[in-house]
Amino acid sequence: MREAVIVDAIRTPIAKGKPGGALSGWHPVDLLAETLTGLAQRNDLDPALVDDVITGCVSQVGEQTFNVGRNAVLAAGWPESVPATTIDRQCGSSQQALHFAAQGVMAGSYDLAVAAGVEVMSRVPMGSSMAGADPFGTRIPQRYEGGLVPQGISAELIAAKWGLSREDVDTLSAESHRRAAEASDDGRVETELLPIEVDRGEGRTGETFTRDEGIRPGTSVESLASLQPVFQHESWTERFPQIPWVIHAGNASQLSDGASALLVMSAEKAEELGLTPRARIHTLVVAADDPVMMLTGVIPATQQALERAGMTIDDIDAFEVNEAFSPVVLAWQQETGADLAKVNVNGGAIANGHPLGASGGKLMTTLLNVLEHTGGRFGLQTMCEGGGMANATIIERLD
Repeated sequence: MREAVIVDAIRTPIAKGKPGGALSGWHPVDLLAETLTGLAQRNDLDPALVDDVITGCVSQVGEQTFNVGRNAVLAAGWPESVPATTIDRQCGSSQQALHFAAQGVMAGSYDLAVAAGVEVMSRVPMGSSMAGADPFGTRIPQRYEGGLVPQGISAELIAAKWGLSREDVDTLSAESHRRAAEASDDGRVETELLPIEVDRGEGRTGETFTRDEGIRPGTSVESLASLQPVFQHESWTERFPQIPWVIHAGNASQLSDGASALLVMSAEKAEELGLTPRARIHTLVVAADDPVMMLTGVIPATQQALERAGMTIDDIDAFEVNEAFSPVVLAWQQETGADLAKVNVNGGAIANGHPLGASGGKLMTTLLNVLEHTGGRFGLQTMCEGGGMANATIIERLD
């Protein structure tokens, strides 16, 4: 089997996913096209060499429908001969895009592929693809008495099961903002960012967007204490009396706009093109767990990835675990024994934002950057996904 390597990885700065956010005036197709263009230019790459563009996008409706990946390829001015597809594995969509790209290279189906992701939540709101529809039918509610639940309730159930207090989850949130602010201030994240022109919905401003917009320096446990739980409702209290009601806007990921793209190819193709691989794909895993708890899939995914790789948690030098909600990371840490000092060292989605379909690529871009900055060798990325799923990816940094 051939070796798949990551030659480059970039992302836009992440903007607030609401009207007036720094990227809210960008059409999703144009935003992803700009990211593809940036990836090709950074590597002096002839786009005609790309065998496929695999794009993650969750809300495939409205401006993000009709294969946003293919539309972005055309909008970028790439040759019409370059194919593309768009996939949905919920929040892990662009991480799964990376898996598909790497697997295609390993199998010999591709020599060179791009794994990308996009979500402009200010223009295509979360859940809009389900508006007025029942995605579950009659059998799922029969199997899970009372039916499936919103992710916020799942996060509350995790807090209850793992004994996490309001102070526990808010401490992680405050630390996420502290780390993100520090990483942005000292320039540590500059190499992973594609600067992009600000458009808040009234046209391009000429201002360059270079910093994740959701970071709130000075966030503390004390400042978060004033925020009220957002999912507490009598119907849920009756069904789940054990819930501690600790989830609020400050310890959940932010609605965001952004795009990401990774250049993946065989080691032989990289050598032929005179490109230097930054990392090799070591291990790829997808796992699933209880869809009511929903967000715990990161635990079996991590365990399976380590087992398949023949590693222990101590062999990993850096982790990116998506901060969908604080309890996800804290429960994962309890079960795996990972050192939190190695987890989301540049902050996570609570501070940086979570542009759904783009987040998998964003986290991998950050993980690669962290390994290069710290000199670490192995990195592991995992993120919870709707329906109780999770992807896990281990990469090895190359000198």
